[in-house]
Amino acid sequence: MIAPKLAYRNLVGAGLRTWLNIIVLSMAYVIIIWQRGLLDGWNQQALRDMIAWEIGGGQYWHQPYDPYDAFTLEESHAPVPEALADISSGHSAAPILIAQATIYPQGRMQSVILKGIAPAQTVLSLPTSDLQTDIPEIPVLIGTRMAKSADLHMGDGVTLRWRDAHGTFDAADAKIVRIMKTSVSSVDQGQMWLPLARLQTMMRMPGEATIIVTGQAPKEPGPPPGWVFRDLAFLTQDLADMIRMKEVSGSMVYAVLLSLALLAIFDTQVLAIFSRRKEIGTLIALGMTRGAVIRLFTLEGAMHGILAAVVAATYGIPLLSLQAVRGFAMPAAVDSFGLAIAERVFPVYSAGLVASTTVIVLVAVTLVSFIPARGIARMNPTDAIRGKLS
Repeated sequence: MIAPKLAYRNLVGAGLRTWLNIIVLSMAYVIIIWQRGLLDGWNQQALRDMIAWEIGGGQYWHQPYDPYDAFTLEESHAPVPEALADISSGHSAAPILIAQATIYPQGRMQSVILKGIAPAQTVLSLPTSDLQTDIPEIPVLIGTRMAKSADLHMGDGVTLRWRDAHGTFDAADAKIVRIMKTSVSSVDQGQMWLPLARLQTMMRMPGEATIIVTGQAPKEPGPPPGWVFRDLAFLTQDLADMIRMKEVSGSMVYAVLLSLALLAIFDTQVLAIFSRRKEIGTLIALGMTRGAVIRLFTLEGAMHGILAAVVAATYGIPLLSLQAVRGFAMPAAVDSFGLAIAERVFPVYSAGLVASTTVIVLVAVTLVSFIPARGIARMNPTDAIRGKLS
């Protein structure tokens, strides 16, 4: 017990120098935990929103379908398989027919993707019930991003032109019956949702679909012929890649912050050993082994990390808790990323995140404190008492 007490007294005796190191190290604690918690919160929030609004429990794709290649849409349609039609009728799956079209808002021309979905579906959180309306025009559901880009408002009419499965061009009037607000831009930008049966009639594709969204992962051995099942891991790959890229860039910030704090600890230990060489020589002359003196200085450095963790908890817990409740406002430009990013992201600070960050910083501080303390083993006690280094 003598070594911890003596190490603590030495830290307190150092005064302002100790507190400067502790404050810098505590900021490293808080910023690292905040940034990791922000990424974890974004990941969890985006995953929930994507499952609710777009991917469900998984999707069956018609084999030629490629969401990144619009030219595949002409061939990406087939009758809904009988096994999937049964669960679709029970609202456990949602067939979606996808086609290309052109709209003419206020005399302008703009390409859009038409997506037909059953108004009574309950698999996705899309407000498709608004498509159950008896109007002569084609009822259309769009998102806020699509409404902004096309300058459309609730109740507006727009001319819609498309080419059916036989290559014949046709046109009709459509009416905006609902403008939805969602954080999932991939169901919004450049897209119009309309009743599935209406789009099938327009495209002359009765009973056909491009993808089928399921409410849960299928339990049958494999997908029907001509269809490919895409699970959650595949459908959320873009989000996972973005989070991984952010983690790499965040690691650079961690490294810079931690390096600054560790450099301060290292310099403090070097200066302490140089300025306290008489004390070191006296301790060794009084019978303390060189190993014990090295442990004493290493413990002093490690205590910087412990005290910094206490200080970080003092102001970090209220700040991080407040942000976990109120969230972090994202800039408007993130809408163009094409990923599920809400207007406010709520960080998630797990016990594992806090514990792992604390342990990593403490180990790094202890190691950096030990490196300069090794020089004590080469010190001559007689010269050290006289103020000289051997």
